[in-house]
Amino acid sequence: MPDQPERSAQPTQPTRRLDARSLRGLAHPLRMNIFELLSLDGPATATRLAERLGENTGTISWHLRHLAEHGFIEEETGRGTKRERWWRRADVPNELNTADFRDDPDTRGALSVFLHELLQQHFNRVVNYIGEDWDDTWRSAGTVSDWSDLRMTPEQLEALNAELMAVIARHTPAPDAESAPDALPVVVQLQSFPRKQRGSA
Repeated sequence: MPDQPERSAQPTQPTRRLDARSLRGLAHPLRMNIFELLSLDGPATATRLAERLGENTGTISWHLRHLAEHGFIEEETGRGTKRERWWRRADVPNELNTADFRDDPDTRGALSVFLHELLQQHFNRVVNYIGEDWDDTWRSAGTVSDWSDLRMTPEQLEALNAELMAVIARHTPAPDAESAPDALPVVVQLQSFPRKQRGSA
């Protein structure tokens, strides 16, 4: 499991390292789904999120306030009404280092929930992509690949991850850059981890 499930593609942008309190504030299946929708699709109201997630508006509103209390999202001022507030993801990338919580029994459960839900979200994104109807241009541009014939030391694996993230950073446009007319949002998911060797002795 990578030590930093969420990394910014802009290396110069400050990040927030999650502590025990903020991890517990995010580590809930519904809150993580809300956070994902705001991250991928932009600002939304509790009503719109409730429709997409199949929940009632009151429940979504409670979780939105909880996420805001922990600094993951913020209200989009100047938009909406007193009864209908718009929420957006806070513009600070979050960084998680699992080593920070490995020996803390009080946060082990929250870490387990967070990592499980995070990987479930990644899996669901791939499943949705495979099941959707794309034209040949987009279908041939995407990939679902894996490489299993690598043997590395921890230092080599860390160097590989750093190089891959640097490539993604080079291809990430500036926030104020204008997209090409035929551009669509693209998700890049990276999972790299050691595997215990199994088989006959």
